[in-house]
Amino acid sequence: MSLINTEIKPFKATAFQNGKFVEITEATLKGKWSVVFFYPADFTFVCPTELGDLADHYDTFKALGVEIYGVSTDTHFTHKAWHETSETINKVKYPLVGDPTGTITRNFDVMIEEEGLALRGTFVINPEGVIKLCEIHDNGIGRDANELLRKVQAAQYIAANPGQVCPAKWTPGADTLTPSLDLVGKI
Repeated sequence: MSLINTEIKPFKATAFQNGKFVEITEATLKGKWSVVFFYPADFTFVCPTELGDLADHYDTFKALGVEIYGVSTDTHFTHKAWHETSETINKVKYPLVGDPTGTITRNFDVMIEEEGLALRGTFVINPEGVIKLCEIHDNGIGRDANELLRKVQAAQYIAANPGQVCPAKWTPGADTLTPSLDLVGKI
């Protein structure tokens, strides 16, 4: 069953953010747009490239009213240690959520049970707590913050403009489509 258009499930976790431990729940995500992205583990190879890429684009996401949450099955203590020892991770200002029990990872159907690690899952959640985008990658495939940003902007656009859709490669300011019988077979 797809998670698209389902409400996020309850959870409670501790995150490391800006030198502090903070509590994060499903209620924390509501009231604003959120990106929840899962990665396998701290102190690995592809993961810091992704977290660093998102850190480089964090201000742009924030300007759109979007909070980013990085989640792995590591503890919040491990996130703190990684933040303090990696130049790349030291740039991260968004919450790094610890999920050592795997509750959140299982809620989003990205747990690799035999490894106790998450797949590379990316979820865009609207202010009502409803999942609007879900992408799950093999752990060898890194993600691109620019492409995620474009998809968040598209999700926000269609939420603000009911009845319109964003075609492939749509960017803000580009033409959208209004589905109708007149368009059938003409695109």
